[in-house]
Amino acid sequence: MVDMITEMVGNRSFTLTTGNGQRSRLRRVKNGVPQGSVLAPLLFNIYISNLPTTISRKYGYADDLAIMHPNRDWQAVEGVLNKDMAMLGEYLQTWKLKLSTTKTVSANFHLNNKEAKRELKVNFNNETLPFFSETKYFGVTLDRSLTYRRHLESRRKKLTSRDVPASWLRLGNGSNNKRQP
Repeated sequence: MVDMITEMVGNRSFTLTTGNGQRSRLRRVKNGVPQGSVLAPLLFNIYISNLPTTISRKYGYADDLAIMHPNRDWQAVEGVLNKDMAMLGEYLQTWKLKLSTTKTVSANFHLNNKEAKRELKVNFNNETLPFFSETKYFGVTLDRSLTYRRHLESRRKKLTSRDVPASWLRLGNGSNNKRQP
């Protein structure tokens, strides 16, 4: 098993080919696991199994990680998230991992309409992370109130835009679902 994993993560190389057929020289892959392999998420989870303990809750799968801190005090939330982001930043640097700053955002989820426009100020490496009132996580659009309204609407539009016979979309126990000729 060890030999198989060693072979999978080591001895890998790649070249790039442009649209007009030009090819780069062979480059060696020095770290990471092959994208799309069945073992990649498991191996990555093993690699980061020693993530530091944070005050905020961590939710993740493979290389996707979210941290959340429930609290009614906005300053407390920002303080905890900033402290945890600094700690995670040190961990990432130690283990030669890079945070995808283009995919890293802050968002808040609450039902307080008076604070609807409130933006979290969370930093990473002395840069304020972009704030979004809606964000996607594992393909689900999350809004401030967690109504999933935008997500369900986009799913409905996608489903109804396809050329799918309506009889395929019927729900029920099947006893009254007779196909029309």
